[in-house]
Amino acid sequence: MATKKVIDMRSRPAFLHDFYGKTPGTPDFEVVKWLNGRVGSKHVEHFTRSSTFEGYLREIKDTRITASVIVGRDTPAIKHSNDEIHDIVRRHSELVGVGSIDPHRWGVKAALVEVERAIKVLGLKAINVEPGFGSPPARADDPMLYPIYDACSQLGVPVTIMSGPTAPSLDMVNPTAVGHVARAFPKLQIICYHGFYPFVNEIIGVAFRWENVFIVPDMYIFAPGGGLYVEAANGCMRNQILFGSSYPFRPMAQSINDYRMLGFKDGVIDDVMYGNAKRVLSLAS
Repeated sequence: MATKKVIDMRSRPAFLHDFYGKTPGTPDFEVVKWLNGRVGSKHVEHFTRSSTFEGYLREIKDTRITASVIVGRDTPAIKHSNDEIHDIVRRHSELVGVGSIDPHRWGVKAALVEVERAIKVLGLKAINVEPGFGSPPARADDPMLYPIYDACSQLGVPVTIMSGPTAPSLDMVNPTAVGHVARAFPKLQIICYHGFYPFVNEIIGVAFRWENVFIVPDMYIFAPGGGLYVEAANGCMRNQILFGSSYPFRPMAQSINDYRMLGFKDGVIDDVMYGNAKRVLSLAS
């Protein structure tokens, strides 16, 4: 296992939801196994170690991860309250919480109140939105999201946008929308989970133009075309590519070791695995 510092920008324990493999024998459990196989996991049932909080924390410590970012979700299919995420992370320095909000469900006024509470009261480090998985599905530049972006910008915290090939429609995954947001909110740090795969060239083009856009390819760096994320980091985007295991859909230790074998240049790999996330999330260590 790697011994250098690592911040895992995308991690969710199995006990958090059936979607993460909480319950053996369910269709969701089989989907987690299937997706692990698709992205090259050597042990497709590794995530069962995190069926309890103690098991999840032990996995992090055994892997020597400096900090794991637990990302909340607020979609019609999966909802974690911000209080739930706060309760998981609050007593453990190696855990970092990201809240989540769906303005279509909350209404804009209530959503803004909750964003401020999540950051100022609960101490969460960013706000996650998933427009492509909402009801109705939307793009990242949906006008309902702009007040959320503005609030995060004013609070000085990043917004994370989750998108990828499992979205109901790839029409909602087009990274052009991220460019519109980055232009409208130049002081907002925008973290793109799943690297907006399969639109790898396009999201890299957006991040090339807008330096406030950060890409977490996580498990899709191992999918066809994922090498372009490495090429971008080795070029002018050294400070814009961040590591994420996407646990439970890929093992923590294997992902760290595999990232280090992808061809990142010396020095660049340390920024990707640790330094960039520390800076963007304003973490102490």
